[in-house]
Amino acid sequence: MAQQMSFFSAEARHPAVADLAGLLCGPGQAVLFARATARLVVPVDTPWRMKALVRACAERGIRAEVDTGDDGARCLRTAFRVDLAPLAAAWGGGAGKAVPAGFVPDGAALRMWVATVGHWSDAAYLLPLDPAAPGTHEPLLFALAQCGLPATMHQTDDGGPALRLIGRRRLGRLRELVGAPAATGCAEQWPAVSRMRAVS
Repeated sequence: MAQQMSFFSAEARHPAVADLAGLLCGPGQAVLFARATARLVVPVDTPWRMKALVRACAERGIRAEVDTGDDGARCLRTAFRVDLAPLAAAWGGGAGKAVPAGFVPDGAALRMWVATVGHWSDAAYLLPLDPAAPGTHEPLLFALAQCGLPATMHQTDDGGPALRLIGRRRLGRLRELVGAPAATGCAEQWPAVSRMRAVS
């Protein structure tokens, strides 16, 4: 019998601008201008993530470019847009990032989070958080539990905060929600059944 696709899966519905909330779960920032327009700025460290996120934004009608900052770090940047203003306002509007009340990430938002920073660490899958926004950490831990992905707080090798998922059931649920790999070259960092065989 074929497995039924979850209603919350990234592949179960059409792309929407609201899906870009997944960029803000990690280190992404939303900059609101005059309460009317906003832009997204997201640190990006690998070519496959850049390609996947540029394409994901385009699927939502948002043009994004990869830029290099004064410090030499690369980031994904959109133009200031009216349709990004509600998302930016919901996440704090630049006055300090905050998770919107009642936020529960669906598959599409989780897919964006995974594509931005998700990666394996031994038998666990890590979803890094924004070190500059510690007030988002506990709410995102709660939000993951609400979508069937109970996690634990974790410090990555470089000392950054992350949510840690482990166990076949949880990792299987994550893989179901985020769908197929987002880009060529990302298989080693994407939730995958082959990696799940190594966990209990």
